[in-house]
Amino acid sequence: MVKLRLKRCGRKQRAIYQIVAIDVRSRREGRDLQKVGFYDPIKKQTYSNVPAILDFLQKGAQPTGIVYSILRKAEFFREFQVSLDFSKF
Repeated sequence: MVKLRLKRCGRKQRAIYQIVAIDVRSRREGRDLQKVGFYDPIKKQTYSNVPAILDFLQKGAQPTGIVYSILRKAEFFREFQVSLDFSKF
């Protein structure tokens, strides 16, 4: 199973996170399938490769809770009408 999750990079006390598509059995810093965006919590910046994210979601990838909330704040799901069942978040 593939998940969209955050991968930490950047220097000490100055984290930047890459949004990556990664196999569920891999560790956080493991080998990813594709980088699909990044999130900078300090500058509150988000970049998303929309076609790649849509492609992974249509193939059955599940975003983690944090990635889901980041994409929701960027109004990704409202714009593209992607239906995911995240009633537990």
